[in-house]
Amino acid sequence: MLTDTAIEAVVFAALEEDAPWGDITSELFVPADAHATAELNAREPGVFSGGAVIVATFAAVSADVTVELMINDGDRFEAGDVIAVISGPARAVLRGERIALNLSQRMSGIATLTAQFVALVAGTAARVVDTRKTTPGLRALERHAVRSGGGHNHRFSLSDAVLAKDNHLAVLTAGGASVTDVILAARAQLGHTTHLEVEVDRLDQIEPVLAGGVDTIMLDNFSLDDLRAGVALVAGRALVEASGGVNLHTVAEIAKTGVDLISVGALTHSVRALDLGLDVRIA
Repeated sequence: MLTDTAIEAVVFAALEEDAPWGDITSELFVPADAHATAELNAREPGVFSGGAVIVATFAAVSADVTVELMINDGDRFEAGDVIAVISGPARAVLRGERIALNLSQRMSGIATLTAQFVALVAGTAARVVDTRKTTPGLRALERHAVRSGGGHNHRFSLSDAVLAKDNHLAVLTAGGASVTDVILAARAQLGHTTHLEVEVDRLDQIEPVLAGGVDTIMLDNFSLDDLRAGVALVAGRALVEASGGVNLHTVAEIAKTGVDLISVGALTHSVRALDLGLDVRIA
């Protein structure tokens, strides 16, 4: 859940960055008593995310600014649709304009891309999930945008779950210990509610990892044939996550192999901001 605290932390930092000593342009050219009405318009179709962020941005600038959202997070829109109407003191509207746009454009871009991935796996049991490849400081917003697009969230941070990758296991088995023994020892130290996931990159690693009692096994950069074989080997003893080589051209076939989860770093690390515009009228 995207909390008010998380939103406010981003918004206040962004406003401080954008105008640390005030908006000298608006203060110079826009009368203090001028009123403005602005429409947030879609210039291309997509899926919306960021309504609460837009509201929080203008609230942080001035209590006299009102924001009317025309659609909800997760709703689809077409080019030309009005997403929100903002009105209030002109200087305040102009002060919050760029921050509201930057954040909602990025969040809506993530939601739109996620929805495309989700549509391609429809009819399978696979969930599309995000990764920790998020913009520093914006993880809570970007993770919310993934949910707006119909996707699901992986662990939020390194503190939330265990995900042992090849580098971790290489260090731990360097002294000759087996992968199974290493995982069993780790499991013995964990609380019963902590999720344990381990990454493998070969089929012959699956059985030793499963013997350690993992909750999820990640099949990293497996071919489609090996994914199918891996799912058959796991046989329901753990959740199966596919990772690596996932894009809009490959995700449908990956989903058909029977995996439970498909992690997609591209949802957040290289997404294109959606084209939204704020058209302002000053009276």
